[in-house]
Amino acid sequence: MAEHTTNYQSTFIEVSEDCPIDHGAEPPIAENLSIAALHYRLISERPYELTSDDVLFETHALRKGIDADDAEARTEFFSKGQACLRSSPLSKRYGWGTHHDAEGRVALVPRDSEEYAALAADPSLVHTRAMRSSRAL
Repeated sequence: MAEHTTNYQSTFIEVSEDCPIDHGAEPPIAENLSIAALHYRLISERPYELTSDDVLFETHALRKGIDADDAEARTEFFSKGQACLRSSPLSKRYGWGTHHDAEGRVALVPRDSEEYAALAADPSLVHTRAMRSSRAL
């Protein structure tokens, strides 16, 4: 099986053009954690430790009750293409950019921060935006 990846290197994913808020906000915590809450927890607790693939598989594993260290389950998960962090609600709804370092490890950057402005202006990074929440009419 070919393994797909969602990892970016030396990339800054800016919030989507239609993000409704102008600052980074923590997703609400409920009994059953949403994808946004899981992404937030995983990345904010371990900045520049996990890759996008790590975040997506750990989110999947937590939601499905799978061991996050199960290599076979991870291989099966990435045998099909997965949506990357450009589709994460963190960048579409909650005002978080994601910075991916040269090794592909990711950290959250609040939209209203000086760090966000600096990364958004950094010519050494690849720049992309999160996907829009809705299609333009």
